[in-house]
Amino acid sequence: MNKQPSPIDLWRMGLELWHLTVETQMVVGMRLLGMAGIWSVTPYENRRMVGEKIPAFSNAAFAAGHSVMRGERPDQVLSAAIRPIRGKTYANSRRLSRRGVRTWPK
Repeated sequence: MNKQPSPIDLWRMGLELWHLTVETQMVVGMRLLGMAGIWSVTPYENRRMVGEKIPAFSNAAFAAGHSVMRGERPDQVLSAAIRPIRGKTYANSRRLSRRGVRTWPK
C-alpha cells in the first residue's frame, strides 16, 4: 500500500480544511449577530452551540483513531477526523443562513 499522498490528495485535503474554515467563520458570525439581536436565531441557539461540540469532537477523534487502526495515510486520517465536524458546520451554516436578518415590527 502506498503511504505517500499524491499532490491531488494534498490539494483535496487543503480544500476540505478551507471549507471547514469558511463554514466555521460563517456560523460564528451568524451566531454573534444572533446574540446581538441582528440575525434571526431560535431561543435555543446558545444551548445548541455549546451542546454540539462534545459529540462532534468525540466522533472526530473516534473516526481518526479508526482510520489510524486501518493503516491509512495521514491525509486520510485528517479527512476522517474533519468529516464529522464538517457535517455539523455545513448543517449549521445552511440552517442559520436560511433564517436571515431579523425583522423588527413596524
